[in-house]
Amino acid sequence: MAEKANSNMLFANFNQDFSCVSVGTRKGYSITNCDPFGRVYTMNDGARGIVEMLFCTSLIALVGAADQPQSSPRKLQIVNTKRKSMICELLFPSSILSVKLNRKTLVIVLETEIYIYDISNMRLLHVIETTPNPEAICALSPSADSSYLAYPSPVPSPATPSTTSASLPPPPPSGSTPPTGDVLLFSTRSLTVANVIQAHKAPLSFLSINSSGTLLATSSEKGTVIRVWSVPGAEKLYQFRRGTREAKIYSMNFNTVGTLLAVSSAHDTVHIFKLGQRGSGDRSASSSGAASVAPSSPPESVDSRDSAQTLDGGYEAFIERKKGLGVGSSLRKKSMQMTKSVSSSMGGYLPSTLTEMWEPSRDFAFLKLPTSGARSIVALSGTMPQVMVISSDGYFYSYNIDLENGGECSLMKQYSLLDSSDDVSGLGD
Repeated sequence: MAEKANSNMLFANFNQDFSCVSVGTRKGYSITNCDPFGRVYTMNDGARGIVEMLFCTSLIALVGAADQPQSSPRKLQIVNTKRKSMICELLFPSSILSVKLNRKTLVIVLETEIYIYDISNMRLLHVIETTPNPEAICALSPSADSSYLAYPSPVPSPATPSTTSASLPPPPPSGSTPPTGDVLLFSTRSLTVANVIQAHKAPLSFLSINSSGTLLATSSEKGTVIRVWSVPGAEKLYQFRRGTREAKIYSMNFNTVGTLLAVSSAHDTVHIFKLGQRGSGDRSASSSGAASVAPSSPPESVDSRDSAQTLDGGYEAFIERKKGLGVGSSLRKKSMQMTKSVSSSMGGYLPSTLTEMWEPSRDFAFLKLPTSGARSIVALSGTMPQVMVISSDGYFYSYNIDLENGGECSLMKQYSLLDSSDDVSGLGD
């Protein structure tokens, strides 16, 4: 994980509603309830590099760990912990870097590909070719109804406006395209590009979508400014200042009702930002960061009501609509090819810089972690006024947050995620 990590813990993450923590170890995996804190399931059946839950269900997605005996980072297993049964097993052409789930969709992120499955029958729906994404920067909406996938968009390449899918250049060789600060929003329901957001000038470092699939938080490699955008409209709603010194962002999570955003970084701090304080007047000119909405466009020009038919045919059709040129033939190309073709034909359509409409807001609350140098994942409890932190050194911290006044959060409880029960397989309640 990070510089300071427990060698036995290979993976840890919250589930989609932040009620449980899943942990992968050199021996197997475990599920721990957050409130009240307690281990509820342990299985020692081999090293696990990824362990992702589907909310609080017994469905778990497992991936083996690299450099571990009898373990493959290319193999995905979907298991039912209640029945202790294997639902399916899939082998991928390269290492699985990330797994995302909601109640209808399973997303598998490889370095240069994203696979989208129907979770009800494990049918492959779509494969997206991406530019190299070794950090697996990607977010899937926890909402099955407003299900969007966000990932780094390829950099537009120069070409004439007449470029069409029939004359697509071949995808660039691996590593030839530099990383970008643009985000591509992809609908996993209609399997079409929903929007492109010019989120940052520097390359992206982290993406997060709220529980209802209506907000996207973005950060760049600098880690100084966090932006929040509407989904799928790509309107910039909020801009937050994490700090003045550059820092790697480790995690970002909204609370379940979408009023707070928690961010952890390599500076051993967690910042909590408050949403919902801006009026509509502040937001009217904030769409300058969205590639799809000109400043004079009405907000309803891109909304969820017509996105399914408007975006039929993918990225080319989407941009043609925006330019008022109409939609030609319905194109069903791989998403990266769609992206490259239309980005190329855009010419000077995409704004080259982001116009900042306001000074970034400071944090509402914050906390300093008790240990230094550990990687941390942060979430906000859906049932208690608490900030929860998973640390790569194997600990779970619970902080009290004053939802009225903010300020520094106080450490309430500290637990070990790794204990002697790692050696004993068993099923708890």
